Amino acid sequence: MAFSYDIKKNFKDTDTPVIIFEQVSKAYQKGTPALNNISLQIRKGEFVFIVGSSGSGKSTLIKLMLKEIEPTSGKVFINFKDLSRLRHGQVAKYRRSIGVVFQNFRLLKDRNVFENVAFAQRVIEMPTSTIRRQVPAILATMGLSEKHKSLPSELSGGEQQRVALARALVNNPVILLADEPTGNLDPKNSWEIMQLLDEINKRGTTVVVVTHNSEIVNKMQKRVITLNKGILISDEQKGGYTHAH
Repeated sequence: MAFSYDIKKNFKDTDTPVIIFEQVSKAYQKGTPALNNISLQIRKGEFVFIVGSSGSGKSTLIKLMLKEIEPTSGKVFINFKDLSRLRHGQVAKYRRSIGVVFQNFRLLKDRNVFENVAFAQRVIEMPTSTIRRQVPAILATMGLSEKHKSLPSELSGGEQQRVALARALVNNPVILLADEPTGNLDPKNSWEIMQLLDEINKRGTTVVVVTHNSEIVNKMQKRVITLNKGILISDEQKGGYTHAH
């Protein structure tokens, strides 16, 4: 698959951690903590799976990275930013520096493929000339050139997820977070999406995938961080995942 975009070379040192959790805990109103004293680092250019059964803390981890919630204790650093120091007015801009893909695609139903992807650039006030150049380039990368006028309802699930990926990547994020990106897809489309994520990673984007799809995790042979009831129980460089869903 020919890739027509390249991530900005923001950092020279590939050992630089772009995601750091320092003794992070998160307790909601009642019950056991969703995350319990989590410390981890993810370096620039890594591809990391975060796995664990339902209720293990995976979603909480993503929400903390997006600053949708605050840790009860500990610190989260993303792209050298201490998230606890971000003022309210800076959060939206911060989030735009991270690409995010969700299980349910979250496309704008009344806009075509081109406009869905262009939307990510319009919110950061990219010039129209840039949008006209960059959106077709990323759509070509995703194999969607011929679908640019289609509405989401006219696309298959796999195509919708590719549009969501294109939208997440069009602004060249340093980090791509994918939260159950294959959750609504059949095995063939799931594998195609994972291969796309692998290609994206090879271009320099740090990719973090939250999933419970053990088959994909075992096949990909990437770093695997396993959570269980809010505790980080393993972190393996070429790990597998055999836990029950």
